[in-house]
Amino acid sequence: MRGEKITGTWEWDPALYAPSKYRRACKYEAFVPDRIADAPIDLPGGVAGVVSDAEHAIRVLNASSPRALAPLARLLLRTESIASSRIEGLQVGVRQLARAEARMETGAATGSTVREVLGNIDAMELAIEQAATSQEIEIAQVCEIHRELMAYSPHPHIGGVVRTDQNWIGGNDYNPCGADFVPPPPEYVTSLFQDLCGAIADESLPPLVQAAIVHAQFETIHPFADGNGRTGRALIHVVLRRRGLADRYVPPISVILASDRDAYVEGLTEFREDRLQSWIERFASAAARAAELASAYLAATNKLMAEWRRMLSEGAAPRADAAAWALIEVLPAHPIITAPVAAAATERSKAAIHQAMTQLADCGVIEPLSASKRNRSWEVAGLLDLLESLEAGQAPGDRR
Repeated sequence: MRGEKITGTWEWDPALYAPSKYRRACKYEAFVPDRIADAPIDLPGGVAGVVSDAEHAIRVLNASSPRALAPLARLLLRTESIASSRIEGLQVGVRQLARAEARMETGAATGSTVREVLGNIDAMELAIEQAATSQEIEIAQVCEIHRELMAYSPHPHIGGVVRTDQNWIGGNDYNPCGADFVPPPPEYVTSLFQDLCGAIADESLPPLVQAAIVHAQFETIHPFADGNGRTGRALIHVVLRRRGLADRYVPPISVILASDRDAYVEGLTEFREDRLQSWIERFASAAARAAELASAYLAATNKLMAEWRRMLSEGAAPRADAAAWALIEVLPAHPIITAPVAAAATERSKAAIHQAMTQLADCGVIEPLSASKRNRSWEVAGLLDLLESLEAGQAPGDRR
C-alpha cells in the first residue's frame, strides 16, 4: 500500500436532510497516500520497454509537420476534452457540441451540460498554454485550471477552492461509510497538494512515468469538491508539455481511458495498492494507443484538407491570396463555423470572408445549417464524421 488508512467517525448533522438509515454515526477509512516528490521508482525491463515505445509513439505524433499546425492541435485537444468529460458522465456528442458552440458564438442560449463540456475545453487550453510553460507549478495554478473547468458547472462557486471537508467516491450521498474510496481527510490535503506540485516540476523520471504518477496521486488526493477527474487528466498534458514530449500535439489519452472506464479505475486502485508497475504499464499502453490513433487522424484530416483544396480549385478557383484558401487552413479547428469566427481566425475583412464562404459553399466544402441569413453557421464537409470516429476511439474509416 502506498500510504496508510485512517479510521474516522462520521457524525450525522441534524441540520441536513438524510433518509432515516443514514441518520447515525458510522465508521469509515480514509486513505492518506505517501508523498511522491523524490520517491524512488524502479521499473522492470518489460515495463520500461512499454514506456519507451509509448514515448516514441508520442514523439512520432509530434514530429509531423502539417501545414495547419494550430488548427489540428486544437482538434486533438477538443477531442481529449470531450472524452475526459464523458468519463465523468457528461455525455455530449461531437456534432451536438459543435452546433451548440456555434449557437453560443452568436449569442444564443444552450444547455448546461454543453456549457460544462466547453468549460473543460477551456480548462485544457489553459493547462496547456499557461501551467505547462511556467517555470514552477504552484497550487494556485492548478486551482486556476479547476476554476476554468467549473465555470459553467452547476456549482461554479467551488471552482479553484481546495476542499476543507471530507469527500468520497461511490457509496451514498450522505456519508463516506461504505464508499468505494475515501480520499485523505482535509487536514492532509494542502501538504499533499504541495508535494504533488513539486513532483510536477521534477524531471528525474521519464515523462510518461511522471505523468502517470502525478495523475494517479492527484486523483488519490482529490483536492476539490468536484471536477477532480477532469482536472487530473489535464495535469497529464501539463507534464507531457513541460517535459517537451508533447510540445505540439496532445495525444487524446482520455479517449482510450473512456473506452474502458472500469480498467481505468482498476489502474488507479493498483497505484494505491502499491502495484505501481502495473499502473504505469497500463497508462503507457493507453498513451501509445492514443498517439497512434491521433497520428492516423492527423493524416486523415490532412487528406480531407487536400480534398477541400481540390474542390475549391476545380470550383471557384480563386486567386492564390484569396481568403478562401486561408479559411481552409483553419477549418479543422472549427467543424461548424460562423462568419465572425472565420474572420477572427484568418484575420481577413468581413467582405473577404463573405466572398470566401460563398465560394466554399458553392463547391461543397461547407454547408449552411439553415436557410436564414441571420446568425448563419456552416458545417465543414466530412470533418464531424472524422471527429465522431476519433472520439469513439475508432480508426479512420472504421465507423460502423
